[in-house]
Formats: sequence, C-alpha cells, structure tokens
Amino acid sequence: MFKKFYILILCVSIFSSCSDDNDNLIPACDTVTNITANSITSNSATILWETTNSSASYNLEYGVSGFSIGNGTTISVSETSSSLTNLQANTTYDIYITTVCSTDNSSLSTDVYSFTTLIPNVVPELKTNLSELNLFIGDISELQITPKGFEYDLSTPLFTDYAHKQRIIALPNGTSMEYDGDGLPLFPDQTVIAKTFYYNNDERDLSLGRTIIETRVLIKINGIWETGDYKWNDSQTDAVLDLEGSELPITWIDTDGNSNSTTYKIPSNTDCFTCHGNNGSIIPIGPKLRSMNFEINGINQLEQFITDSKLTGISNSASIRRLPNWEDDNESLENRARAYMDINCAHCHIPGGQCEDLSTLNLAYETPLENSDIVEQSFSIDYRISFYLDGISMPFIGTSMMHSEGVALIQDYLETLE
Repeated sequence: MFKKFYILILCVSIFSSCSDDNDNLIPACDTVTNITANSITSNSATILWETTNSSASYNLEYGVSGFSIGNGTTISVSETSSSLTNLQANTTYDIYITTVCSTDNSSLSTDVYSFTTLIPNVVPELKTNLSELNLFIGDISELQITPKGFEYDLSTPLFTDYAHKQRIIALPNGTSMEYDGDGLPLFPDQTVIAKTFYYNNDERDLSLGRTIIETRVLIKINGIWETGDYKWNDSQTDAVLDLEGSELPITWIDTDGNSNSTTYKIPSNTDCFTCHGNNGSIIPIGPKLRSMNFEINGINQLEQFITDSKLTGISNSASIRRLPNWEDDNESLENRARAYMDINCAHCHIPGGQCEDLSTLNLAYETPLENSDIVEQSFSIDYRISFYLDGISMPFIGTSMMHSEGVALIQDYLETLE
C-alpha cells in the first residue's frame, strides 16, 4: 500500500515539473534569409535581408573575402538593411549576419554572402596625387592598368635616356577614338593619356625591381589638352603633381652588365608645351594611328582597338599608313631614319611646331624628301646631333645624353644624301 502511494506522488511530481518547463520555453531566434547587395559603388554598398523576427536586431560582420568570423568589422542595426562605406575598390567582401532576439537569445550566423565593389572611373582632373586619378588598381607601384583604360605601344618610340615607358589611354565610358586619317585620332573630352617612365635596376634580372621616375599626363577638357607631370616618391607608393620640373640621379645595369648613370630631367610644364605645342595649342605626340599600326604578339594593335570598339570610323587598318620600326633591318635605311626623326624631332620641326620660325626643316615621316629640307640642312643636322650640350644639341630638351644608336642611324642615312 505504501509503495503504490509513493509511485502516485512521484508521477504527480514529474507531470508538475514538465508543465513548468513548457511555460518557460524560449521561441527560436531564426537566421535571416535572402541577403542581397545593391547600390554597389567603388567604395560602398547597401546590404539587405529578410527576417521572420520583426522585433529583433542584427549583428552584421564584414571584411575582405576570406576573413575568419570574429576578425571582421561588426555593426549592430535594428533595420533589415545596412550601408557599408569606406570600402576598397574592386575588392570582394564577405558578409555574415546574426539575428539578436534578446540578450541571451541569438541565431547562428548565416552562411557567407559575398559581393565585389566596382572599379572606380578614371578621374579626368589634375589631382595632387597620381593615385587619385584611378589609372591603376591594387598596389600602384605594380602599374597594373585599370580595366577602364588600356595600354598602347608605338612602332618607333621617343628616346628618353634609355628609360622604359608604359603608355595608357583612358576613354570616358561609352566613347571611342575616332578615325581621322593616319595621324592622331579624334579623342573625346575627358580622355586621359598617361606615360610612365621607369628603369629596371638590372636588365639582366628583372626580379631586382625597378625605379619609377615620373608619369606624364594629358587630359582633354572642353576640347583643350592640359598637361601635368607626377614625380614618384622614393618609397614608390605614389607620385605628386610637379609642374616645376626637377633633376634626379639614376643608375642602372644594362643587358651587357655595364653600370650606367645619368641625371634624369623631369620636364616642367613649360617644357611640356615646348614639345606638345602646335599653333599655340597642346596636342598629343605619340598615339598617331600610323605609329600604332603594327603587330604585338601576332595581333595588329589597331585591329584589336577596332574589335574592342576603342577605335571607330574605320573597319580595318589596311588603309592606314605604317610608321616603320627604326630598329627593323628589313626596312630601308631611309625609312628607318625618317621614322626615327619623325618621333624624336618632328613634333618641333613641322608646320606649327616650336621650331617653325627657327628652321626650314619639316621632318614628318609623310613629308616627301624634296619638301623636307633634309638634304639642304644635312650638315646642320649632323652637327647638332653629334654631341650633347644642354640647350645647343638636338633634341633640344627631353634627354641628358646622346642616343648613340639613333645618331649612328641618322648619320648613315645623311651620308647617302651627299
């Protein structure tokens, strides 16, 4: 009898305890769903999500893709959206969201949600720092060109004390260069043209790095080209606009193992006008269609521009004159020498150029020999290129030494005219 009474009391006690547990159950705190990102720019984004817990708050943690939870940036919000700012451009970010239903009741974190910020537009303005123009992405010293621009090269480049050069054209979104004959194409307003000069520390081993000297910039604003020159700092982290010009000692080792040195001259804005001035206006020098009409890695550069809709107004490059490569031995001596003089001398020695009133020479490649005055002025040409003396020898500015290979080419050509 006592045993049965004990069992009854135990059962009542158990049922009474279970009833109390049900009264204290905490509703589940559900994880948010349908995370999205919109209004994405190069440095911001708005994150949105859906929830079944209308009175909850949320902890959003974010960071560059691959970060570990707990090591990102966390923000708390009461709405089902959050704006992220001060993000890095062209960068993928990971997002995790936790629902907070109460002080001691939170959901698990969501699965990772990722989005990528946009590539910033190139800024067509002479800012204080080169990095502000957005011509490069990532570590600026890597000179990785923004997808908003493209690299171009010349069949015969200008000689600048053996410096290497990276050339960039950045066109406004939805625009193109327009065909206008063999010379310069028509560039739309807001076009940015940039040329960066650098030396490899040792041409035999490029892993030893390089020294970036300057980046020259042309920007077309309201139909007028503006010039600016950016001098790179010693740490190679950026370049600063410098319109006054300066000199910089440079040393490098060439492919033969010889040590070379020079006092490199960064031009002033006045110097820029000397070379780029024509009939009182600034114009580009290098990116003429005939200077870009050649193959790079088996693909014609102009054909690629046409395919990519960077050059319009012409269907192919067949009708465009080609400026020869002065180092191409398959070309005639005359063609090579005239090509070299075109890119190194003709910006001053053409109608409207800086030397129009000082010389009768017209050294544009397309000028027939009988109209160029090269034969009549051959002695003067030979003399002015045969030594280096700042302000006397030719080229008048832009170098600090003789280009022995170029001088030999021109002198060999002039000898055939005697």
